[in-house]
Amino acid sequence: MKVTFLSHSTCILEIHEKNILVDPFFSGNPSFDKKINFLKLIPKIDYILLTHAHYDHVCDVELLSRNFHNILVISNYEISNYFYKKGIKTYGINYGSFISFPFGKLKYTWAAHSSVFDDGTYGGNPGGFLLQTDEGNIYISGDTSLIYEMNLIPNFGNLKLSILPIGGRYTMDIEEAIIASDFLKSEKILGVHYNTFEDIRIDREQAKKRFFEKGKELILLEKGKTIYV
Repeated sequence: MKVTFLSHSTCILEIHEKNILVDPFFSGNPSFDKKINFLKLIPKIDYILLTHAHYDHVCDVELLSRNFHNILVISNYEISNYFYKKGIKTYGINYGSFISFPFGKLKYTWAAHSSVFDDGTYGGNPGGFLLQTDEGNIYISGDTSLIYEMNLIPNFGNLKLSILPIGGRYTMDIEEAIIASDFLKSEKILGVHYNTFEDIRIDREQAKKRFFEKGKELILLEKGKTIYV
């Protein structure tokens, strides 16, 4: 499995030749060079996963759907319905069972956060995603505080990678993300949702050191860089 970090919480997962984009945030992203046409930087997109309705996770869904035909947006019922009414192909889910897709099985998982569109429309329950594939499992927590429900995730199989927010204030911070990794029994963590804005700024080297001291690997990728898991 190939994971490419693009910015903020935006990643592309390549699994079984399918490209899965998570929480697209380009056009309104203050850390993204506005002179760059981001559409030229990303490959063909087959699926978009949306963890919740906040602007920094959904702002480019409509633009992407116009430029990449046959994209399927997967999110909770309310978010899926919101974009379906705009003519976008969607698949609504909620907390519950695994659902099979060509890239593997997907479960919508609990997150403790909020979820509302910029126009005030209710975005349903915020969440994350657990991907089960024959190449291994990946957990995407979405924006969340530390929650005890993370202890349930390892019951569905060992994790090759956990993607966790580490910026604090709106989500977990470094210390809480370390505890989350213990709950998840996860040794390899891709940190997201940090340094995009001043109020979620972290010391990258100190963050990696703290995880290392706990016997874990915190991966902090530069924009466009890739890891294989």
